[in-house]
Amino acid sequence: MMEHVWLTVLGLSGLLTLAVLVWPLAARLSFPYTVMLAAIGCAIGYLEHVLTQGMNIGILSDMLDALHALDITSETILFVFLPALVFESALAIDVRRLMEDIAPILMLAVVGLLISTVVVGLALQAVTGMALLVCLLLGAIVSATDPVAVVAIFKDLGAPKRLAILVEGESLFNDATAIVVFTILSAMVLGESDAGALAGIAAFAKVFFGGIAVGYILARIFTGLMEWLGDAVLPKITLTLTLAYLSFLLAEHYLHVSGVMAVVTASLVLGSRGRSIFSRDGWHEMEGVWEQVGFLANSVIFVLVGIAVPGIMAEFTATHFVWLGALVLAAFTARFALIFGLVPVLAKIGWAQAVAVGYRAVMFWGGLRGAVSLALALAVMENDGFSPEIRSFVGTLVTGFVLVTLAVNATTVQLVMKAFGLDKLSAVDLAVRDRALSLGLAGVGTSLSDVARLSDLPESLASKVSQPYQKRADQAAAESGGEAATISHEAWLQVGLKVMTAREQQTYQDQFDQGLISSETMRRLLRGVNDLQDGIKAGGRQGYETADANTLKLGWQMAAAAQLQRRIGLTGPLTRQLAQRFEYLRATTMGLRALAEEQMVNESAQPELASELGEILQARLADHTAALQCLRAAYPEYAAGLEEALLEQIAVRLEYAEYKSMLAQSAISKEVYSDLKREVDAHAAKIQRPTLDLGLEAHKLVQNMPFFAGLPEDQQKEVCRMLKPRLVLPGEQVITQGERGDCMYFISSGAARVVLDPADVILGRGDFFGEMALLEDAPRKVSVVSEGFTDLLTLFTKDFRTLLARHPELKSEIEAVARERA
Repeated sequence: MMEHVWLTVLGLSGLLTLAVLVWPLAARLSFPYTVMLAAIGCAIGYLEHVLTQGMNIGILSDMLDALHALDITSETILFVFLPALVFESALAIDVRRLMEDIAPILMLAVVGLLISTVVVGLALQAVTGMALLVCLLLGAIVSATDPVAVVAIFKDLGAPKRLAILVEGESLFNDATAIVVFTILSAMVLGESDAGALAGIAAFAKVFFGGIAVGYILARIFTGLMEWLGDAVLPKITLTLTLAYLSFLLAEHYLHVSGVMAVVTASLVLGSRGRSIFSRDGWHEMEGVWEQVGFLANSVIFVLVGIAVPGIMAEFTATHFVWLGALVLAAFTARFALIFGLVPVLAKIGWAQAVAVGYRAVMFWGGLRGAVSLALALAVMENDGFSPEIRSFVGTLVTGFVLVTLAVNATTVQLVMKAFGLDKLSAVDLAVRDRALSLGLAGVGTSLSDVARLSDLPESLASKVSQPYQKRADQAAAESGGEAATISHEAWLQVGLKVMTAREQQTYQDQFDQGLISSETMRRLLRGVNDLQDGIKAGGRQGYETADANTLKLGWQMAAAAQLQRRIGLTGPLTRQLAQRFEYLRATTMGLRALAEEQMVNESAQPELASELGEILQARLADHTAALQCLRAAYPEYAAGLEEALLEQIAVRLEYAEYKSMLAQSAISKEVYSDLKREVDAHAAKIQRPTLDLGLEAHKLVQNMPFFAGLPEDQQKEVCRMLKPRLVLPGEQVITQGERGDCMYFISSGAARVVLDPADVILGRGDFFGEMALLEDAPRKVSVVSEGFTDLLTLFTKDFRTLLARHPELKSEIEAVARERA
């Protein structure tokens, strides 16, 4: 037992050392790193196969024995490597960009795989004479583009963002389809099931959507735990590792649904919510950990896969070579038909965005196969229920096909990208790049001069060294100027807005890192920034301004909360919505004001745009400030308490920063710093944000109204029982001209606008409206709209008549106002 552990440690150590040594070689040769690892693995496997025939070369034999101890099986790939690789790959995918192309991705991942399975199966059955079910089984295995291979290659190539999302998204999603088809066909080949089309569809739905559900639920539970952990970064990162493996195991092993779909979903949820849970530094630290995990897993799996190849291919014959040729031809033909046939049709019928020919060419050629296909083939080879003939047929052909895609497609996909110009920057990006290059190189010259002065070096030496940099800077500036002249003002404005929006996001991240905003508010801010970016992409300045206007709308959640308050008197949801809006508007006004005070000049675009960008920013700041002032006017005490808590939090953060600076300068010891930090933490724990009181109790509103102030206390209580409190939102229409009236309204606080011709009339605290329809039993004569957050007291028809009968003085006043309005 101890020897086996020793061999495993030796094998992993040697394997990882080899992988690290291969890295610079692959970079120097501009060769895909993972493909080179697989090739070296094949060489090791062949060497091991030779040495096992009786040769012994001392330590080399021990090392080969150690690598042999790292036996690669289908379960090793699926349960050890795949969760880590898929999670790390999906974590980098932009969920919003993924959803833009979700139709073609799912069509290729589901419908495309099924079509490819049938085409490959029929072709192989015609050439090989094997049973159709066996050929379909092999077709399902080789039709799944492998997320491990695809993501690794595209990461090395630095493919354009949309192209990477299309190809990586398809490879991540189609695994669920491949596994369910493989499972159904395996059961049919083994005689364990007579599943038909309906059973297959039901099985697919269970596996695919069940995996999504498992991943989503676990991710929400784990992100909730991460929020509860506060600033503890290392425990949070540990939870992400647990999430990847637990979601896969729970889905695949216990619930028998797609483990990969569970991992993909969990990773996408974490990616979309993570920046509102981790600080900026914590998020980067977490990404670094997952990059390391991905590197380790990639390094190990491709070498181990390569090592297994010679043993599997030992039975490869000339007949197998002919069959492999037929398999390659059929699989590539099916994929070509899907990419160049199905994808354009989806765009034509409006189910997806158009995909350029160059992108489609790379999608066709970049459909690599790797660890997933090999894992499914190994599952067949390890199952004694299949005949030796079937095991050999599936193992040799799948392995050969995987080698073809890695050796041919993976090494030439960059040439395909170059052929269609996908490796080149756009005209705008190129101009931005040259401007950035010019500024960067000019800064090098200035810095060199400062270094020479501080180091007491001759100025002439600094000038000599910096002269080439200045020459390159001048050349880049000249090229940038020439390119800029060919680019429209609108295009430059888009660049400027993108940079300004990115800076805005950084500002919100700063607030979050300082503990000034909650996770929920941060998520809302990030959604707003994403909407702005989408608006810029879709419509430039107009799209940006439209998106910002939408972020200021109250939204369906606020409307639903208001309905709950007025229908059943439940104020909790409305209180939470208003408090969240307070914090959101406070964060946006603070962030936009900080950007405005920076007097930012967008040096990555044309400096002449700074004035226009400033105007846009000031207009946004004015809109957000007005919205915040509207809330402040409605709830001044809450606003004052919230802002006091904010300043106290800032003070605590500043105090903490001072002690941290003293520690860095060795002015205090770690022991003193720890004691001071505990004191700061204790102070921070005492800071409490105020609770928002909507003030919708009827007795408070009645007492607040001059109209009822003259009534005795017992009569005020009687009125309270008749009146129903109601909060109306800014811009909400309270009554509509022509409708049948069933109540009147008293304004306790806020204001309402009566829509009249030629000019509207504003009613404020103590005024009332809607009485005409009740007195005359007629339709409403005017429309009334709330001017802000307005507290109303609603008096329905039955109670209206009772009130007038019991209080003649109120009846006289109401009738007098009604006559005047008439």
